[in-house]
Amino acid sequence: MDRRNFLKAMGAATAAAAVSEVGLQASPASKDKKKDAKKESGLRVRFLGTGAADWKGPDERGEHRRLSSVLLDNRILIDFTPTDADMLPEGCKPECIFYTHSHGDHYNPEALLKLGVPVAHLGKTWINRAWKNFADASAKTGLPVPELIPLSIGETIVSGDIRITALPANHAINDTEQALIYLIEKGPVRVIYATDTGGIMGVAARIAGIDPHVKPGNPINGLIMEATMGMGDKGDEDFRIFTHSSVNTVHRTTKMLLKRKRLVMKEGQSVYLTHLARTLHGTQAELDATLPAPLKAAYDGLEVVFEA
Repeated sequence: MDRRNFLKAMGAATAAAAVSEVGLQASPASKDKKKDAKKESGLRVRFLGTGAADWKGPDERGEHRRLSSVLLDNRILIDFTPTDADMLPEGCKPECIFYTHSHGDHYNPEALLKLGVPVAHLGKTWINRAWKNFADASAKTGLPVPELIPLSIGETIVSGDIRITALPANHAINDTEQALIYLIEKGPVRVIYATDTGGIMGVAARIAGIDPHVKPGNPINGLIMEATMGMGDKGDEDFRIFTHSSVNTVHRTTKMLLKRKRLVMKEGQSVYLTHLARTLHGTQAELDATLPAPLKAAYDGLEVVFEA
């Protein structure tokens, strides 16, 4: 099925608006947001950026996506680059960051030093290279190097009331580095943040408890997944297929998880797409109008509260 037919077939199945979704666009949050987030039972996720590496600025239509990054409960980052700085809430001082991998559209030591984040978690397979990168950035800026903590697959870090578990991603960097995706838990709320990855690996699914082969399971309440590639057969035939996901990949994954009750979402909640390639997707309005439910394209500044 080509893109035109795919859009026509899916046009009637638009994503339902999440009951706990707040669109912020580029307006900063108040200084009280950090305090308020700590009182919430749900997990608040702010999308600082939702674009893939090919976003170098506004496109021919005037649209722009920053590079992919999220902020959890206004205190924990996953990935960060200079493009995302203006989307941080006013007065926000993140306590730590979790890196997915070392590609430049996710990882920028100098930007983190300038932000003053004291602790960085990253895969143990590239910790030695990270120490050198941060040392070089420190020498350039005169700013102190954060504490760098290596992560193993399946390892869980506890930060206040949030638990984050490192899962393996299917993404090529070099011969030695293992990219990560993350299971994020806050009380009964369980959300998977999966970028960059070509689908969800079996090992990751089993660690997270969502593999239907293993019983009993442990359902997730939310899914944020990359859809670098476009929709229809065109997206699935893109050369990035070995290391990235298409809209079809996320849709099939979602349908299976819902059917097998490994994804149990609150009514009105959506599955959010991020890491969208500029060259492979339409405008935000086109995505909103054509994505099959319950998929929804995240955008820079969107805030979502995931609940069990």
